[in-house]
Amino acid sequence: MGQQVLGLLGWSGSGKTHLLTRLLPVFIARGLTVSTIKHAHHGFDLDQPGKDSYQHRAAGAREVLIASGKRWALMHELDGPEPELHDLLGHLSPCDLVLVEGFKASRHPKIEVFRTGQDRPPFWPDRPDVVAVATDAPDLACDRPVLDVNDAEAIVDWALSFLRDFPQ
Repeated sequence: MGQQVLGLLGWSGSGKTHLLTRLLPVFIARGLTVSTIKHAHHGFDLDQPGKDSYQHRAAGAREVLIASGKRWALMHELDGPEPELHDLLGHLSPCDLVLVEGFKASRHPKIEVFRTGQDRPPFWPDRPDVVAVATDAPDLACDRPVLDVNDAEAIVDWALSFLRDFPQ
């Protein structure tokens, strides 16, 4: 399949992370290697004050790589604009699929997570990058495929079919 990118888009509280964590094991069970990229809207910190790696960063290190027998993480301090999604994709190891949460401005294909009762308008009417809508409203009047937000298997079926036909 080659590395494909598929995003989840939705308002805060719509259930993007919940859906992503239900889709991941289904994609993996189907034999795909999957990585994720999550956009954070505010400054965030993986480190804790008092830890050695935190002190390295606080002292001015541009990058701090933390490694153990179970995982490694690279933190990179920015002094310029926020990186674009395509730049971040280059930092990932090869995989079959990258699921992206957030990055609304990027043009990669996205499934909108839209729930009734959100009191916010859907994104899809004005967004050609929204290729389907995962919702709890099966009768949603939409010109895109409407997927049951509670049926991870069906969403993965649709996504795999879409990704086979969508050149990236």
